[in-house]
Order: sequence, then C-alpha cells, then structure tokens
Amino acid sequence: MSGAEGLTAHLIGGVTEVARCWRVTRKDGVRLGFTDHDCPLTFDGTVFKAESGLSAAALSQSSGLSVDNTEAVGALSDVSITEGDIAAGRFDGAEVEAWLVQWRAPENRVLQFRGSFGELERQAGGFRAELRGLAEAMNRRMGRVYQRHCSAVLGDRACGFDLSTPGYAFDGAVDQVDEGRVLLFAGLDSFAPRWFERGRLTVLSGAAQGLVAVIKNDRYADDVRRVELWEALRAELRSGDRVRLEAGCDKRMETCRLKFSNLLNFQGFPDIPGDDWIMAYPGRGSAAVDGGSLR
Repeated sequence: MSGAEGLTAHLIGGVTEVARCWRVTRKDGVRLGFTDHDCPLTFDGTVFKAESGLSAAALSQSSGLSVDNTEAVGALSDVSITEGDIAAGRFDGAEVEAWLVQWRAPENRVLQFRGSFGELERQAGGFRAELRGLAEAMNRRMGRVYQRHCSAVLGDRACGFDLSTPGYAFDGAVDQVDEGRVLLFAGLDSFAPRWFERGRLTVLSGAAQGLVAVIKNDRYADDVRRVELWEALRAELRSGDRVRLEAGCDKRMETCRLKFSNLLNFQGFPDIPGDDWIMAYPGRGSAAVDGGSLR
C-alpha cells in the first residue's frame, strides 16, 4: 500500500510522521524542491531540501471553482532562490506543487496543491510568494478573434512553422551591448535587414542565461548589425554572451507567404470587410459596392 492510501493508513494510526514538501518548476526547466522536515527527502526524481518549506498555515484552499490565491511567507529561504533571480523574472509563472508526505516512507504522500507563482517579492530578509491555483486559468478570455492579421504566435501549434529551419535563426556571441537593450553584431550580413524585427531573443550563456526578450528593431549598416530590444533584460547581458535570434513576423498574409512559405497555416482573415464598409452605399463611381468579392 502506497500513495494516498498508504498515507491515510498512517494518519489513522494516531502517531504521525508527516512533513510538507513543495516543488517549484521554472519555465526554463529548472526544478527546486523544499521541505519543512529537518532532513532532505527524495521522491519523484527531486531532492527536497530541509528547513525551507511551507508552513502548515500557508496552504488554505476553497471548494468549488473559486480561485485559490494563497501565499507562502518565508518559504523561499534557500540559496538557490536569490534576489537576483527574482528580479530577473526567472520565477514568474513558475509551476508549484505541494505534498503532504510521510517522511519515513515518502512513497506515502498526497498532492495537496498545484498551481503557479503570482506576485513574488523580497520582504524583510525573506520572500513572499502568491500562489495561484489551477482555477486561475479560468479567468482568461477565450475564443477566436476575427481580424485581418494572423492571430497565431510564430512557431506555435496554430502557426506550425519550424523555427529550427535553416536560415531563420542565428546562434552566436554579442560583440557589444549598449544601454542593456541594444546588441551589436559585427559582420552578421547573412540575413536581410529587419529579418529579426518582431522576433525573439533568447540568452544562451552568461548572467542572463534563459531570459527571453522581444526584438523591436533590426538594422544592418556599415558592416554592423544593430538589434534593439523593446526593453532591457532584467539581468546583465555582456559582450561575449551567446544569444539566439529568431526571425520575426509582422502577422501579414504577404509575410506569411513570401518570408515563411506558410500560407496554408495563416490564421488571419485579410478579406474581412472593415468598419468603413458598414457606412458604404452604392454610387456611380468606378469602385464596385455591390456586395461582391473584393478579389
């Protein structure tokens, strides 16, 4: 007997040996485990470090479909969670799982909470993290938007384009960084000017490794490529750090057809009538206003 049944049998016995464990999975794949037990525990492929877990009062959930917005106070005290990582946004939206575990037999456990980090900040030498339950996702607006431009994100399932296709990405070192958001590359002339505009930059090495930013401008002049981000990364990016630049898309049908050869997956509606057609009326002009096809 193991799992929830084993834990239930242990709790019925009267004398209990239980601890709380929680695991944080960042969006970059890094996993961290914590427990309020006085010794480390290991299960499910994760080592849960001691004296750094949630208190018993930190997890209070409600029944029904209401959103569980609880807090973990003083739980993030391990050296693997630093103020710099929090400031850089590495824990934004990280997945959180919390168990009640029989510490002598960790296979006897039950998952009590699963959700994600909301607001996370440093306070009085410790950390305060808002925990949002799975019902939080039900607050998001869903549905299809009918618009002229494509609604897909380049490379996602709706778009279907493979960004690993040769000619659509560049991996290399930055030659110079200005103001934290302007990156200079010498001699990077194998891509057309503005090729990476509205694309994505991912840092592959250095203090900002794993961080992602959106590219605002991409210009090439005087044998130097100048890539400007919409905002500076929240960790220091230095000359010599390796980054990955991915081609950008402006969501137009022409771009989808000519730049990516992906017109069959275009998610926009370029021929949908605009607001001006609501007030249009037949006339003697050369433009046909008879309700027929625009093409």
